[in-house]
Amino acid sequence: MAEQITIPISTFDIAISYVRPVLSLWLDRAIVVQKMFDAFEPWKLTVDDVEAVTTGRPSEQGVKFKLPLERITFFFGPGGCKLTREAANWSQADETLHVLSVALDVLTQHGRVELGKKSTSLVLHLQPMNVPFRELLRPFLISTLAELENAAPEAMAYVVRWKGRRITLDGSAALANAVFLHLERDFDAAISFEEIRETIFKDEATMFGLLNVQESES
Repeated sequence: MAEQITIPISTFDIAISYVRPVLSLWLDRAIVVQKMFDAFEPWKLTVDDVEAVTTGRPSEQGVKFKLPLERITFFFGPGGCKLTREAANWSQADETLHVLSVALDVLTQHGRVELGKKSTSLVLHLQPMNVPFRELLRPFLISTLAELENAAPEAMAYVVRWKGRRITLDGSAALANAVFLHLERDFDAAISFEEIRETIFKDEATMFGLLNVQESES
């Protein structure tokens, strides 16, 4: 029987690079900022929810919009853009994609941006309800390592990387008795956002199956 878990912390990111940099989004972006602000009006953001990022390398500078009620942040700069959603869950996926679509429409129509490759990151902190978190990670420990000591290991971490994909399993540094699961993928520019959503959903379901966990409905 699958172990029941809660997911107190979850974060989803999608970063999109431009086919070529648009330096006007670094030096003279007032029109695009205003258009973006107007496009986000349905989410009732205020002037205080807009932040100019002026530190770091030019690629890290730009403008950040915060949608506090949705816990969404959208950043754009001269080389790319990024949406982040805190406390993300699948019931919000349509809304998340809608916010992203609204922002990208502004960038492509008014910022002369051509969207390129996409990278996604899904971070989940899985807290088991009945067993120590190490029990969820123990099946991944190969016998040759486990046999080095008679005692059970106190910590375990696993990182597996393929071209365009990475999975990290570790103990959570933010929560007591929780597993840190990080799913990362790269996607070509031609891949649709619906395909991306389906892929990430399957990735999560596969990892939950391997960990033998199920999110509690209570």
